[in-house]
Amino acid sequence: MGKFIITKRINNEYQFNLKAANGQVILTSEGYTTKASCNKGIESVKTNAPTDARYDRKVAKNGSYYFNLKAGNGEIIGTSQMYTTDDARNNGIESVKTNAPNAEVIDETI
Repeated sequence: MGKFIITKRINNEYQFNLKAANGQVILTSEGYTTKASCNKGIESVKTNAPTDARYDRKVAKNGSYYFNLKAGNGEIIGTSQMYTTDDARNNGIESVKTNAPNAEVIDETI
């Protein structure tokens, strides 16, 4: 089962990483100024993750593949790691769909 890990950045912003059962990071959030906002971001990921249309499949300038998960309002709520192939990126999306909805939240800031 996946896990959301809440951490604090050097600039004191909160962020979360969604980790798959194997411990690999599959989605990273933006920075949030409050922990409450960070938790709302996690809830948004849980809500939007199962919907394929919420995934924006991208190719970086260096040719790597990645995706953004977007909320219903179009805002990016998480970005994937970089993948070497389109298939690997699609596997990453499937992993988020599988792991996010029931993932536990671990707060490492307390």
